[in-house]
Amino acid sequence: MEYFAEVTDTYGGEANYCWVRRYLITAASFRGAAIKLNKHEGFGRAFRLESNFGDFRRYRVTNAAICAFISEADEETEKQYMHIKRI
Repeated sequence: MEYFAEVTDTYGGEANYCWVRRYLITAASFRGAAIKLNKHEGFGRAFRLESNFGDFRRYRVTNAAICAFISEADEETEKQYMHIKRI
């Protein structure tokens, strides 16, 4: 299965999108996608699930103004964004 992930900065706890990195991740589950994203970004133990909205997850990086969103990708996801990396 493919998942779409966005990693961005936060301001006051809310996503700010001053900068953003986007990824398509092949994994068997949300948890697997989060593990791959965490390894790629190098957050280590500071990467924590903050919210679970069913088909959408928000993760935060402890002691940093960074969050990540992971959702299920569809066939149109890659076409919507110019800069997207596969991991």
